[in-house]
This record gives sequence, structure tokens and C-alpha cells, in this order.
Amino acid sequence: MSRIGKKAVAIPSGVNITLAGQTVTVKGPKGQLTWTVADEIEVKREGAELTLAPRDESKRAKSMWGLSRTLVANMVHGVTQGYEETLELVGVGYRAAMKGQALSMQLGFSHEVDVPAPQGITFAVPKQTEIKIAGIDKQAVGEIAAKIRRIRPPEPYKGKGVRYAGETVRRKEGKKK
Repeated sequence: MSRIGKKAVAIPSGVNITLAGQTVTVKGPKGQLTWTVADEIEVKREGAELTLAPRDESKRAKSMWGLSRTLVANMVHGVTQGYEETLELVGVGYRAAMKGQALSMQLGFSHEVDVPAPQGITFAVPKQTEIKIAGIDKQAVGEIAAKIRRIRPPEPYKGKGVRYAGETVRRKEGKKK
């Protein structure tokens, strides 16, 4: 039995959830998200709560139960509060700036690296060495943060590169004489 799947998803005030077959649409103050639940999962609305349950006892139904509940809860959280990821640039001359809606970074290459903002994602640069990525879709925010980090991941000798805020980079010892 899924302990996560058993929990009901609370629907806060100001959030409107529409069920059309297996499609769940969540509308809130920050926007709207839609997702289609797997056929093995049954979705019911009971008052101010949304419950999910497996239709049968198959392995796939049990696997999708907790996942489906978590994804729907993430949608509710996204349209109410949103998601934000912070990246840090560590290295001499590494800096970021905004070019319209796009993010422009100098990361030690001979050229600037420009990253256009996907739909539903906003970039902010509070400091030259800090990038904030915000949006209502948790997966999209995490994916664009990972793509930006992949451009110049932190290296183990000096720690230079793009890293998540609070990420610890395992350092290696340099050459010995």
C-alpha cells in the first residue's frame, strides 16, 4: 500500500480543479496546469479534497498511485505558491545578466551563453553571480535549472562552475611535488 497515495490532496481556497475523465486541470492565482492521470488510477473529488486510488491490484497501478498523487499535489502547490530554484556562479569572471527575457552568462568560454526563457519560466538575476528560476511547473523549473548547470558543471579542483544554491562540491587534492 502506498503511504503517499493514501493521503488526500487538500484543495485551498482560490484553486479550481476540473476532472474530465482522466484529465486533471488545476486553475489558481498563478496560472493553470493540466495533466492526464494513468488509466490504472481513479480520481475522485470529495468536498475540498481530491483522493486517488488504484483501480486494481496490479504492480503498475500500485506504482502509479503515489506518483499520481504527488504530481497532482505539485500542480496545486505550483498554481498557489509556485516553484523557485537558485543557481550560483562560482569562478573569476563568471557572471549573469538579463537580455530582455533571455539569460546571458559569461562562463569562461570565448563567447557569451544565452538561454531563452521557456514558456511559463521567468529568470531573475538579483546579483551577478546568482540566478533565480521561477515558474508554476515543478518539472519545467528543475529541468531548465539542470540544463543551465550542465553548461558548466562545478569542477572538483577549484570548485568553479554553475551550482545549485547550497550544493556542496566534493573537492580533490591537487598535484603534490
